[in-house]
Amino acid sequence: MFSEDDLLPISALQHYVFCPRQCGLIHLEQVWSENLFTAEGRRLHEKVHDSGDESRPGVRTVRGLRLRSLRLGLVGQADVVEFQQSEVGVELPGADGLWRPFPVEYKRGKPKRNKSDEIQLCAQAMCLEEMLDFPIECGAFFYGRPRRRTQVDFTAELRQRTEQAIQDLHDLIDSARTPTARYGKKCDSCSLYQHCLPKATGVRKNLDAYMQKAFELPQGDPDA
Repeated sequence: MFSEDDLLPISALQHYVFCPRQCGLIHLEQVWSENLFTAEGRRLHEKVHDSGDESRPGVRTVRGLRLRSLRLGLVGQADVVEFQQSEVGVELPGADGLWRPFPVEYKRGKPKRNKSDEIQLCAQAMCLEEMLDFPIECGAFFYGRPRRRTQVDFTAELRQRTEQAIQDLHDLIDSARTPTARYGKKCDSCSLYQHCLPKATGVRKNLDAYMQKAFELPQGDPDA
């Protein structure tokens, strides 16, 4: 179990899975820079959170719900948690019957290949499970492209990957060391590109390897 002082933001988990160096720059070195993509994402989340809670037959929607897990050492905020009336679920203040929680996260872009979004949503669900003492089988994303919901099942495999990513995140923060850069195509759209300089770091690594190889003497050289 973690203490209150050891809790890490769930958003850091998404940063870590996307890029450990980005996570280190943001959460260890307090480096942040905004670009078009991050600005659009921030405005989207603000719009969702400011929309207010709502209720319609069979569904109660809570926006900006605070999340916490002492077991996982995480704290954060859900964009939306829908409580869907069901035969099994949790009790809600002022509502009759039982309600099944269903977390929904809003994203400006499209699904990512690296599963960072799914891991972030799964972590939210695991926090909710601890808070509500009720299992959550699935949730959903609403992506700007395409403009429709994408359901995510919280399988045993996804939960295992999420638990491992959470442990790796805590290890990174505990180490207090920002990982070195590794350039990839995703770096070009990162708002921290000018702080990270992944190509420059990569060039330096290649240069070091070249110089080491250039000065190696062949075996059997009489001057060795």
